[in-house]
Amino acid sequence: MSSEKTNQSWGGRFSEPVDAFVARFTASVDFDKRLYRHDILGSQAHARMLTQAAVLSEAERDAIVAGLDEIRREIEAGTFEWRVDLEDVHMNIEARLTERLGVVGKKLHTGRSRNDQVATDIRLWLRDEIDAILVELNRLQAGLLQLAETEADTIMPGFTHLQTAQPVTFGHHLLAWFEMLSRDHERLVDCRKRVNRMPLGSAALAGTTYPIQRQVTCELLGFEAIGGNSLDGVSDRDFAIEFCAAASLAMMHLSRFSEELVLWTSAQFQFIDLPDRFCTGSSIMPQKKNPDVPELVRGKTGRVFGALTGLLTLMKGQPLAYNKDNQEDKEPLFDAADTLRDSLRAFADMVPAIKPKREIMREAARRGFSTATDLADYLVRKGLPFRDCHEIVGHAVKYGVDSGKDLAEMSLDELRRFSDQIEQDVFAVLTLEGSVNARDHIGGTAPAQVRAAVKRGRELLAKR
Repeated sequence: MSSEKTNQSWGGRFSEPVDAFVARFTASVDFDKRLYRHDILGSQAHARMLTQAAVLSEAERDAIVAGLDEIRREIEAGTFEWRVDLEDVHMNIEARLTERLGVVGKKLHTGRSRNDQVATDIRLWLRDEIDAILVELNRLQAGLLQLAETEADTIMPGFTHLQTAQPVTFGHHLLAWFEMLSRDHERLVDCRKRVNRMPLGSAALAGTTYPIQRQVTCELLGFEAIGGNSLDGVSDRDFAIEFCAAASLAMMHLSRFSEELVLWTSAQFQFIDLPDRFCTGSSIMPQKKNPDVPELVRGKTGRVFGALTGLLTLMKGQPLAYNKDNQEDKEPLFDAADTLRDSLRAFADMVPAIKPKREIMREAARRGFSTATDLADYLVRKGLPFRDCHEIVGHAVKYGVDSGKDLAEMSLDELRRFSDQIEQDVFAVLTLEGSVNARDHIGGTAPAQVRAAVKRGRELLAKR
């Protein structure tokens, strides 16, 4: 069964209309209509440039710009009719403009193609999305700094292999996430530079015969540079792949953070409490308080990884220049940006409200011989080789396991069974406070260093 309508932007070559199913199958308007604002911005800049190039008159330019403004208002008011037979956001807007302006509306597409038009729209859209994502990322980092400063003295166990390793401060642990997010910020800012290059003017693939002035359009749209090759301009999707790679790394970090929050809220850890507004209950078990926000962020990470893999696979076999395959770039890109922004927003709201259970954290740090390395370092300062000290402390730990005593709970006589170099001053080393305070260097867990790192972090955020 054939459709009754033919897309008049290209219908002259065809002797019959597109099949109705094919029209629906190949249309992208259901998802690319979210580009409407950027499509209109690009078209208005293009019209202004065509006027400077003497292709359009000033009156025609003004009619087009005003007509596009009115169409934007129609879309935002929900009165605009989106037609599948017009395939995409570009032709829907152009058709409506032609309805309003007649022949003048048909002149807008002079000197461009949907190929460079869509490439421009996506870059404009992604540029704005990155800016919005960076706002949420900064907000999350500010929340981490706030909580880290408050908990600079709170002692908890640090882990390797999820086994108790050494005592750290909760503030220090939170600042590890700040560092990860700082790298994510750097990647997104750097990615934005390559997003912000203008393909408009590449036309279908070879450029155009009209006397266009690409620098004018570039400046009007706020691009930093003009694409240097028309073939690459219409077919490049590296910027989308790069964004999804940066987004994947950021989501991986949030997923690791989520995993710790899920563990810490469990009855087995009980290190923190999340406010009720970030949790849900069970339909059958009345005692349950489930950390749904971090669990869901952990799960949504797979969507962004999938977007990255999908875009890499989409592009790997394409010859130059534009191919219809590229219609499939938008949904994964849209989803990756939405998921990252929403996940960061959820965390930015939640993190400052985390309530640590300080006594439980401290008691957990007392278990698992977390000051064993401190005892070894103590013996090194007495002049013994580190490997010998390691063995001595290993024997002391074995004794502690057998006797059920932590190192700090052993008497001096018990400790001296393993080395006669151990004196009364050892107990200052074996305390949790002594352990964390001893690591008083840049990047260390000492409370003074945590506060210094918070100060540096705030200075970093202020410069952005």
